[in-house]
Amino acid sequence: MSEQIGLFGGESEDAANQTQDDLKAKVAELHSQLNQYNYQYYVLDDPSVPDSEYDRVFHELKAIEQAHPEFVTPDSPTQRVGDQPLPEFESVQHELPMLSLDNAFDADDMRSFETRLKKFLGADSPQSVEYVCEPKLDGIAVSLLYENGLLVRGATRGDGSRGENITLNVRTIPSIPLRLRGTDYPARLEVRGEVYMPKKGFERLNEKADEAGEKRFVNPRNAAAGSLRQLDPKLTAQRPLEFCCYSVGIIEFDTDVTDMVETDWPDNHFDVLNALSALGFITNTEMAKVTGIEQCLDYYQALSQKRDQLDYEIDGIVFKVNNFALQQQLGFVSRAPRWAIAHKFPAQEKMTQLLDVEFQVGRTGAITPVGRLDPVFVGGVTVSNVTLHNKDEIERLSLRVGDYVVVRRAGDVIPQVVSVVMDKRTQDCREVVFPDRCPVCNSDVERVEGEAVARCTGGLVCDAQKKEAFVHFASRKAMDIDGLGDKLIDMLVEKNMINRLADLFRLDRQKLIELERMGEKSADNLLQSLESSKNTTFAKFLYSLGIREVGEATAQNLAKSFGSLDKLLEASVETLQEVDDIGPIVAEHIVHFLDNEANQSAISDLIAVGVHWPDVVVVDEASLPLKGLTYVLTGSLELLSRSEGKAKLESLGAKVAGSVSKKTSCVVAGPGAGSKLTKAQDLGVDVIDEEAFIELLKQHGIEIE
Repeated sequence: MSEQIGLFGGESEDAANQTQDDLKAKVAELHSQLNQYNYQYYVLDDPSVPDSEYDRVFHELKAIEQAHPEFVTPDSPTQRVGDQPLPEFESVQHELPMLSLDNAFDADDMRSFETRLKKFLGADSPQSVEYVCEPKLDGIAVSLLYENGLLVRGATRGDGSRGENITLNVRTIPSIPLRLRGTDYPARLEVRGEVYMPKKGFERLNEKADEAGEKRFVNPRNAAAGSLRQLDPKLTAQRPLEFCCYSVGIIEFDTDVTDMVETDWPDNHFDVLNALSALGFITNTEMAKVTGIEQCLDYYQALSQKRDQLDYEIDGIVFKVNNFALQQQLGFVSRAPRWAIAHKFPAQEKMTQLLDVEFQVGRTGAITPVGRLDPVFVGGVTVSNVTLHNKDEIERLSLRVGDYVVVRRAGDVIPQVVSVVMDKRTQDCREVVFPDRCPVCNSDVERVEGEAVARCTGGLVCDAQKKEAFVHFASRKAMDIDGLGDKLIDMLVEKNMINRLADLFRLDRQKLIELERMGEKSADNLLQSLESSKNTTFAKFLYSLGIREVGEATAQNLAKSFGSLDKLLEASVETLQEVDDIGPIVAEHIVHFLDNEANQSAISDLIAVGVHWPDVVVVDEASLPLKGLTYVLTGSLELLSRSEGKAKLESLGAKVAGSVSKKTSCVVAGPGAGSKLTKAQDLGVDVIDEEAFIELLKQHGIEIE
């Protein structure tokens, strides 16, 4: 006991100084031990000591730091968690953009990639190109910045140009070194990679959720993304996340700080990854170096066979030219690297049982059959529900409740039933019977001749249609009423606080405050958002009304063609068909909606409560400079969003399409452009980057702030 008092209290200045030196050396020794244990456990996957020994050393260090806070350093193994929750994430400008990759979906795409690569290199092209093959982890791209070996910043990829500062959260991930190992590293080093959740960790996380009676996570990627973006880093620390590096960004050498000079750094991607492993990072053990595109394809086939046995989810393979000198020669296409490509895996299919079919009522009264499945993990997510579209689709599949079905999901595509396993059908399977009356309001259900969809005739009498009409009206692309979400709308409808659209603008502050989980601040914010939304545009107002088949583009065309509501109300079916992209069916829907007295009353009511917009100046479309041209926007734009870019092009008379064809006049390709850019290049379609696009707009009098 007396020894401990002397150690922590000190009896003289000399003894205290000696003690401080001893403690400093001890802390450094414990740092080194714990960093080595972490490296062996997370990076080498070869733990050298049992967990109990790690815990003993960790608590010894923690005890010293608690007694002597002056020894606590940012890179201490005890400091992975401890900061207060953040109110929000601040934005980070990437010094070098974090680019996306072009995609290949089959062997022909891969061979075309190498053909383009060699064609661009010309005489400098080697006979056989060396590639590095890396599994494409299904996680979240992250940038880690180290200065003099110390982790100083972590950021998400964001839009490629700017991301979110998640430094406090990445510090909680054990496989991310707080300080680099050794001394052979650049003075400033940006390490890029993927934060992901291994399958076993994901399973444990859901088991804990089950035990606590909480909602399960859908898939490892979503669980990783949600964990990484927690404002409280203590919550992130509780999640089983790992980081695997796959490249570097900023590299700066300073011989005054480190012994490393530029010539000591590897000149190829494969060796850089090995160097990063030596510095303390996980690199993928399936990584390989091959020669030529055919060996890339062999690697792809081999790993696709192992995919289900891996400890983590992958959605493809990334192939990169290994030599940095060749990478530099190849450069970028619209800021996507020419020297790398992601070969995606095909759609995944799994078999499961259709347990039941229920019927949902949409905003326009459409009755949609929804299949309830025995949950199955397919394409990276657990699928338990699947839309069956309509009666025709069910008949086409010859589907019955109780059947075993094949479910397919590719990437972010909505899961679908592709076939019925007839060999497993039993006598207990029963036919799917469509309702004659609405399952929500009991109104008649009708199916118009020539249409596949059956609809409830209840209109706003039907709570389902009423709620969906409010949701659509408040959505970002319509009236953009911030804070008016689905749950709040459900509550307002159920409490009979809103029946007509204009009722939203008559909501009583006190009644709002009394709602569950509302409060004064939330109520005031909602009322302010409602007030702001009154100032809108004619196109957004038309879209917000929910007229059948009138989407954003059609609403824009109507606004440009008629300029005002009064002129639109006078339009006939024949007049409407003179507008771009409006045929006889859509014209009938518009006239039917605007001729309806209840809808006219609803529109008048909205105007009466203050909803307004400026009249649109009607322009002779034939005189517009881009009339007759078709543009396609792909990738991320930095100075304006793709929807803004689309609006600018349409204001100049251009048609903006969603896919590339021989009829496409030009493709605007931002960072992350993928298959659309590749197709444009193959078809010889003109491609411009965002800088050229902005210049094009300026030439026609449109300035971008």
